This record gives sequence, structure tokens and C-alpha cells, in this order.
Amino acid sequence: MGGSFYLVAWLMIWLSMSDPQQIFGYGVLGSIFFAVMLISRWLHQLPADPDPPALQRWINQHWALIIITTGIWGLVNGLVLHQAIFQISHLVAIIGTIAFSTAFAFTFAMRLPRCVGVLFLLNLPGLLALARGTAEQQPAFICLAIYMVYLLLACRRSHIDYHNTLGNELLLLRQRNDLEELSRTDSLTQLGNRYQFNDLFQTMVATAQRQRSPLSLVLLDIDHFKRINDAYGHVAGDQCLQQFSELMRQVFRRDSDVPLRLGGEEFGVIMPGTTLDQAIQLAEQFRTTLAATQLRIEDQSVVITTSLGAGAYIPEVDRNGDGLYRRVDAALYQAKHDGRNCLRLAQTRG
Repeated sequence: MGGSFYLVAWLMIWLSMSDPQQIFGYGVLGSIFFAVMLISRWLHQLPADPDPPALQRWINQHWALIIITTGIWGLVNGLVLHQAIFQISHLVAIIGTIAFSTAFAFTFAMRLPRCVGVLFLLNLPGLLALARGTAEQQPAFICLAIYMVYLLLACRRSHIDYHNTLGNELLLLRQRNDLEELSRTDSLTQLGNRYQFNDLFQTMVATAQRQRSPLSLVLLDIDHFKRINDAYGHVAGDQCLQQFSELMRQVFRRDSDVPLRLGGEEFGVIMPGTTLDQAIQLAEQFRTTLAATQLRIEDQSVVITTSLGAGAYIPEVDRNGDGLYRRVDAALYQAKHDGRNCLRLAQTRG
């Protein structure tokens, strides 16, 4: 909206003269200029591409339009206050300049150097004209000079307040994101928790269905975990879960793999863009590596194994993510029933 006020103010200066025909050519030229600046600002829309470089270019270009407009207005204000033929329009020019300067000081203070530069562009020509004018203009010069100093101080104060507020908002946003992350992360293993699984799994299944891309799921359960708790205590059980999780990170380390702790000794890995054969290969690698690894628990070496169920999303079989989860969970139960330390595949029957 700011561009329209420059055009209106110029028309008021021109048409309030005792004889507007005296400067008809300049009046039309000024009207065209401020109209072009107004239309340019209206047409200069935000970029469709929201990346930071594009936004920065848009900001710089928009500031260029603003600086050109305010610079010309400052010259117009100085000319009006200097030339006797604009005597009747002096008040309009002064009020317009005060209005534009006040709006800038309290609206664009977040960019302090540019805001201060614009304030000088708006006010300096007029102040110079008044300083070199008649004795009757000296009180106006003093008042406007004092007001400009006030605007500069107010601009600096607004700049500080803006960045303090922005800093507080960013701090609150980081804290909220941290709390959100904590609510979605298992505190013991630092893997995603059941809440994250429920949210993420359905989204990935929907994406796989829409894009017709593969998606696999592996569920894991530590064999005889209760015996470890009974034999060594719950602290040892926690150590076991942590080392189990660390090995998961080492094996399921692709960027697309999402290892999670679903609760107790049950874990899962969501594997978007992964065929069932690829998932089986990684799952078997994890199972054999775990069985060959001696975990350090309470200063003792302990070997544990895991049962696994694996399956891939099949649109004709699984109506949604729940269908795939139930099939893979049944495969995990079958692996435990078949003696544990083995992998079983989800049935593909509907």
C-alpha cells in the first residue's frame, strides 16, 4: 500500500498550488513516475520458489524500488520547500514526509542500515532547504530536525525489540522442537519410539501406495530377554538394549532405514524404497552378526539372539499399514514359535 501514498501526496502538492498549470509538465511527469513505482511494487510478487537465495533476491529488488521511490520523494520535498511557487503546498510536503518517515521507522526497523538510509533520503533534502530558507522557516527546520533524531532513536529501539522478540520466538521454537523430538525418541536407546512408528509408518505406506514404490518392514524381538533381567538385573537389561540398538544402527545404516524401539525388547525397522529381498539380506546380516557378537553386560560377556519377521507392502493384500504390520508381526511370532534366532517371512495371503 505504501506506494499509493506517494502518488496521492504528489497530486495533493501539485493540485493545491495556486496555479497548477505553471508546472503542468512536471506535474504529469511526477504523477507518471509515482504511478509506475506503485504498479511496479504491486507487480513485484513473492517468488513461487521459496528457497532462501530467491527470497533474498526478491527482498533486494523490492528494497531497490522502495529506495528509488523515497529518494525521489526526498528530492521533491526539498524542491517544494525551496521554491516559492510551492508556498501553499509546503504543509502538504512536510506532513507527507513526516508520515512516510514515521511509517518507515516503525515498519522496516528490522533492517536498520537500510531504514536509516531511507530516513535520510526522505528528510535530508527538505531539512537543507529549510536551513537555507527564510527566518520564518527556521522553527520548522528545528522541529523537523528534532523529530528526525527521535525517529532514528525510535528506529534503533524498534530494531532491538524486533530482534529480541525474534530471538525469543526462535528459542521457543527450538524448545518446542526439542520437546517434540523427546516425545518421539526412546530415552534409553535414542531410537524412535512407538509414537514415531505409528506416525511415520502410515505416512510411508501411503507414499509407497501413491508412488508405487517398494516398502519393507522388519520386526525384531530379543530372545529370552527376561532371563537376562532375572540373571543380571534391570541395569544389565538396559545395557543389553543399548548395545542391541547400537548394532541396529550399524547394520541398518542407510539413509532410508528407520530403526525404532517399539516397546520392551521389541524393535522394528521401516525400510522405504527397499524390496523384500534387500530387507531379508540386511535382516539376516543383523541376526548373524548379533549371534556372533559378545555383549559386555555387568563386566561379563553375553551372547544374545533375536527372532525376526519381515515383509513388504503389497497393495493387493494390505489395505493399509495395519495390514502389513499384522502380517509381519505374525511372521515374528512364527519365528519365536519355530525355535527363535531365525527369520520368517510374512504370509502373502489376504
